[in-house]
Amino acid sequence: MRPARSLQGDRLVLQYGRSVAVHGVSVRLRPGRVTAFVGPNGSGKSTLLRSLARLHDVAEGQVLLGDEDAPGTPVSLLTRRDFAREVTLFAQTHAAPEGLSVAEIVALGRHPYRRRLGGLSDDDRRAIDHAMQVTGLQGKAGRAAAELSGGEMQRVWLAACLAQSTGVVLLDEPTNHLDLRYQVETLDLMRELAEAHDVAVGVVLHDLEQAASVADELLLLDHGRVHAEGEPDEVLTAEHIQAVYGIPVDVGVDPGSGALHIDPVSRRRRRRASIPREETRKDHE
Repeated sequence: MRPARSLQGDRLVLQYGRSVAVHGVSVRLRPGRVTAFVGPNGSGKSTLLRSLARLHDVAEGQVLLGDEDAPGTPVSLLTRRDFAREVTLFAQTHAAPEGLSVAEIVALGRHPYRRRLGGLSDDDRRAIDHAMQVTGLQGKAGRAAAELSGGEMQRVWLAACLAQSTGVVLLDEPTNHLDLRYQVETLDLMRELAEAHDVAVGVVLHDLEQAASVADELLLLDHGRVHAEGEPDEVLTAEHIQAVYGIPVDVGVDPGSGALHIDPVSRRRRRRASIPREETRKDHE
């Protein structure tokens, strides 16, 4: 059985040229837990996630991979193949490869385990079949990728990531381009990876209610710095959201489901709230 793995960013400074995008942020993805990165566009959340995946150079600090209670090894010391057996990234956009079927694309996720010129092993086939099953792609195995919609391709690439069978899974806005059903199923899949398979999951999400529903811990970023971190109800307060997004919100909890609801207060609603009640009543008489 694969040991549980932890991925940690320690005081990361990330840059684009001379411009600093992330300022000394630390985060730890723990096995069996989902950590969501949220914040406005340009807050640094996707850059932070990509640095954990070794796709963005670290100017200062380091990324460490280890067992749950161990200090960890700098990922810069691992070969690309060894790292790919430990960590996978589901990125926002992928082009559909020409001439490949759905099953062939999902099989790309087994590349870190395959020997040169070697065919698929029994372990490879089991991992591919499982990934296609949990993403609802069993009936599309032979279809050409070029025939699929954007949402369907999103699920194909997600299945390829799952076929990689890693202890850490990173996802950058995985619910984009998906209809409501597959948004819900993708969120459920993240919880299943954490709870049933002890995977450490890190995910970037724009939808704050989705983040609250799926995450054990939230990192709220603003201009490349951590504004707040902790459990969803501690982070997603009206005060924190207004400070970071610049818009007033009402935050409440559904008494039946316990789900967090975030309701932005629009300019129209604010204008109506400022009108005396008698004037509003006259308008309707």
